[in-house]
Amino acid sequence: MSDWLNQVFCEDALTGLARIPDGSVDLILTDPPYNLGKDYGNASDQQTVEDYLRWTERWIEAALPKLKPNGSLYIFLTWRFSPEIFVMLKKRMTMMNEIIWDRRVPSMGGSVRSYSSVHDTIGFFVGRKDYYFDLDAVRIAYDAETKKARSRSIFIGAKWLEVGYNPKDLWSVSRLHREHPERADHPTQKPLEIIERMLKASCPPDGVVLDLFMGSGTTAIAARRCGRNFVGFELNPEYCAIIQSRLAETDAGALAEPAPLKQRAAVKRAAKPAVKKAAAKKPATKKVAVKKVAAKNVDVKTVVAKPAAKVAAKSVKAASKPRAKAAAKLVAEAAPTVAIESATKPANKAARKPANKAARKPASKTAIKAASKAAIKTPADTPAKRSRRAVKTATAETIA
Repeated sequence: MSDWLNQVFCEDALTGLARIPDGSVDLILTDPPYNLGKDYGNASDQQTVEDYLRWTERWIEAALPKLKPNGSLYIFLTWRFSPEIFVMLKKRMTMMNEIIWDRRVPSMGGSVRSYSSVHDTIGFFVGRKDYYFDLDAVRIAYDAETKKARSRSIFIGAKWLEVGYNPKDLWSVSRLHREHPERADHPTQKPLEIIERMLKASCPPDGVVLDLFMGSGTTAIAARRCGRNFVGFELNPEYCAIIQSRLAETDAGALAEPAPLKQRAAVKRAAKPAVKKAAAKKPATKKVAVKKVAAKNVDVKTVVAKPAAKVAAKSVKAASKPRAKAAAKLVAEAAPTVAIESATKPANKAARKPANKAARKPASKTAIKAASKAAIKTPADTPAKRSRRAVKTATAETIA
């Protein structure tokens, strides 16, 4: 009586639906052709708009009677035809959600005359108000930081904090790229994560899910993994063989990893010793490079310091000239010409010397050397102050 359970029939769904008794299915979960011109081994995705919509209404009329009164339906669609098909279903069922599946398509490429399409549209419909829906089975757990922030007494024992939150109607799940372990040889394969969420929420344990367009068999795989029964149809014999292979792998315990990925993994393992040797040599190279850079830095500092000292010496010289002349004039009024010459020439000479050389010379007992020392005493002194001190000192010593 239930020989149709857990079977994928390699035939047209419009013909094969006669195998299934009415009112025996808990969930219809299907991913029909989008009519985008893809090659599924037949012309089902290459129809005119009128033929495609007419064909869609035919299979909807044939499939809905198989649902239990409290059953549900999920349908994958493209934005191109979802408005028309949603209207067909709204005439027969109640629409609960329009779910957007963000496929996480990379930002590169795409159309240059419109916005890039990066999502699929999923319609969620129910037959009546007491439809089956297990929210706790699909809640998403809160992270540790969120739980810590809700540690006040009013949140203690709150069920929602422990079991997680309700998934939103925007599902961001990556499409299956070529190297994904789930990937089979099918152009529009859906991720298990999405199908399993639908099954857990809308099909009771040991219930029955119907997929009219099995494709690579993801609905059957998800049902087997989640403890549900399945039944479905697929026109392409090659896809039927893929489904049987995937079911066998699932029954064996896990999804098998694609052969190309295994080969790349073996190559990586074989290359690891060479990579380790290369990595071991890198630190020595870095040390040598650091030493060279350090040596260059010292040279640069030295080169930079020399022009700075010259600039400082020039500024002292420029500031000292007027003051030195004034000192010579004052000394000339009170002392012999010889004293004036002995006080003026060495002072000018000392003022012209760079600050670092003058600071290294020991102080002389003569008034001229004392004046030079006072003129370049501390970096905080201004040239004007140093010149005034030099004039006063030289004048006092000369008069004495």
